[in-house]
Amino acid sequence: MKMDQRILTELADLESRSQLRQLEAARDIDLGSSDYLGLASDPRMKHTVREALDAAPRVASTGSRLLSGHDEVWTALENDFACWVGAEAALYFTSGYAANIGLLSAIVHPEDIVFSDSANHASLIDGMRLAKGRRIIFPHLDLNALEDELRRNQSISGARFIVVESVFSMGGDRAPLRDLAVLAARHHAELIVDEAHATGVCGPDGSGCVAEAGLAGRVFATVHTCGKALAAAGAFVCGSEPLRRFLINRARTFIFNTALPPYFASQVSAGMHLAADAETERTHLSGLSAFLRDKLERNGFDTAGSNSHIVPIVLGSNDTALAFASRLQARGYGIRAIRPPTVPPGSARLRLSLTAKLSQRVLADLAGAVVEVRDEIAADHTVPLSR
Repeated sequence: MKMDQRILTELADLESRSQLRQLEAARDIDLGSSDYLGLASDPRMKHTVREALDAAPRVASTGSRLLSGHDEVWTALENDFACWVGAEAALYFTSGYAANIGLLSAIVHPEDIVFSDSANHASLIDGMRLAKGRRIIFPHLDLNALEDELRRNQSISGARFIVVESVFSMGGDRAPLRDLAVLAARHHAELIVDEAHATGVCGPDGSGCVAEAGLAGRVFATVHTCGKALAAAGAFVCGSEPLRRFLINRARTFIFNTALPPYFASQVSAGMHLAADAETERTHLSGLSAFLRDKLERNGFDTAGSNSHIVPIVLGSNDTALAFASRLQARGYGIRAIRPPTVPPGSARLRLSLTAKLSQRVLADLAGAVVEVRDEIAADHTVPLSR
């Protein structure tokens, strides 16, 4: 079979299962954005970038940081970021995906075991696959199941790692980090926490859920993404100074990756400092999230235990989720249907990603529109109204 035909066949298969995706611009009211604090359009960010670009000696890094692409501005930024989140050291990667893959593939050896939450992000999963260690997936946030697995695998010769997100990207629920830290210590395991959706939003001065739990400097590694609340790009792996030096030498997504240009460090730094001072925005965002969850749950919608600024509406079938998304988009809401394999089969959903630029009035109107759409679909017998 020619490759084009094989590709077309696979695309047709995706379409038949209502899993075919395509690129679309955001609608009027964007409810899919990770710009949680509204910094992406903040004039202070734009001013910083303009100044940094004007002062920069070049607009490209010209190579990886181990060759020609390093600049001391990155070391200074890494030190500042580590101080912010309460870690000893930090290393910057060009994306959160690169950070997770680089970290896990470097530190996990074939004789090691990684205990991974079933709802972990694809970047964590791919990092574990590349690592070639044994991977044990435990049911989402089921600490009893995790402890059973830790007990069953306590006699191995290698290291053991527990890997979770602090705020899960598809459910919006938070990991019980203190309990996980106790389990890790009891069973001599290392805890790794992906803070992608918590950085800038949760914890003291937005420093994340690990700091909020009083665990700063007490977990093996945290990963903080800059392309969400910090309105930049890239990510930091934070941990000990030996871990930083080890990753410089062993993380392939750092070693072989072209660095970002030095001026971009100013954008990341500005996002970090503005986020640290954004207490008003964090408080507003927390209130919006609680308001929307209450509206939806009172009307019988399943928000999957969310307790954060990510509020899902679990609908069940792909067709139902697509029908809801389409009708809400027609009303001007930028909402996408999230379907397998991003979420487990039978749990297709709408994922509402809230930002501090929204208002209670907008969210009240949204909740009313979701109820209207449910009533419309219930009257339209061609679309299954499933959960």
